[in-house]
Amino acid sequence: MTRRNNARRLKLAVSILLSLGLIAAAVLIPFPYYLYQPGTVEKLSDYVLVENGKPSANDSFNLTTVYSIKVNNALTLLYGLISKDTEIHRADQIRGALTDGEYLSLLKHMMGSSQNNAMSAALRAAGMPAQAVYTGVFVRSLAEGSKAAGVIAPGDVIVEADGKPVTRLSELSELIGDGRRVPLTVELSESVAADGKGTTMPRIGIVTEDQYTIETPVKIEYAASDIGSPSAGFMFALEILDQLTDGELTRGKFVAGTGTIDAEGNVGQIGGIRDKLIAAERAGVELFFCPADVKASDRNEKDIRDEAKRRGDDITIVPVRTPAEAAAYLERLEG
Repeated sequence: MTRRNNARRLKLAVSILLSLGLIAAAVLIPFPYYLYQPGTVEKLSDYVLVENGKPSANDSFNLTTVYSIKVNNALTLLYGLISKDTEIHRADQIRGALTDGEYLSLLKHMMGSSQNNAMSAALRAAGMPAQAVYTGVFVRSLAEGSKAAGVIAPGDVIVEADGKPVTRLSELSELIGDGRRVPLTVELSESVAADGKGTTMPRIGIVTEDQYTIETPVKIEYAASDIGSPSAGFMFALEILDQLTDGELTRGKFVAGTGTIDAEGNVGQIGGIRDKLIAAERAGVELFFCPADVKASDRNEKDIRDEAKRRGDDITIVPVRTPAEAAAYLERLEG
């Protein structure tokens, strides 16, 4: 009898340990995935303030967000598998070989870049000057097997080469062009933005781009937020343009949208377009601006129209190439 009791106790102990191990694995072992879900619709007049501008008391342009959830355990992955309107993406498709910290640093720089580009594009659309001031060369990433690994990291800013100040990528290329060993001075900076036009420098195995700030004739401020991607740039530009000009561009309608923007005012493709449409639909948006498909590889316009048709949405979808196109469309509407 004693042996039977001992055997039962042993089996029970083993079962408990296995169960605890499975629970620990489900909770503690991370998976290399991210979940993407429709996010929120945010009023842009709460995020952008133009000196002597005229933010609307009632009407504002709106940006759309996507929730990004890192899959830290099996329970989160299971949640993603059974949740409606949830996409699962591999982590290496989202951030490449970057660490969590490097990826967050890159997102901050990309957001700063979109804000700078939005200011430049909006001011020029309003007939006002915008001057770029270049401050260094931002390191976006390191190539595989880079000789700079362990010395330079993504997020660093190269400000000096061979004892000479470096403010632009072209200057750095000239200084290291002859292939000789050149000392570099780098600093980590999160207060200024990069231009988003990455260039690979094979000599040292890094992907870089110009970093700059914008000098403006009027003060333009952005409120701190946890929005961390360049996809709000186009809508930032529309909100700035609205505050700079007379009247209300929205014409009293609930207007939202998405799209990157470059310094010349070109609206670019973004990720998560379907999720952003769903977020807009849930919030009751009437008119949604999206990037027009310009290149053969572009899909935003097609994907959002397909999603709207599939869902039977009543939202008016307007693909545009520039903020000026969006403003012209709105000006033709009756208030």
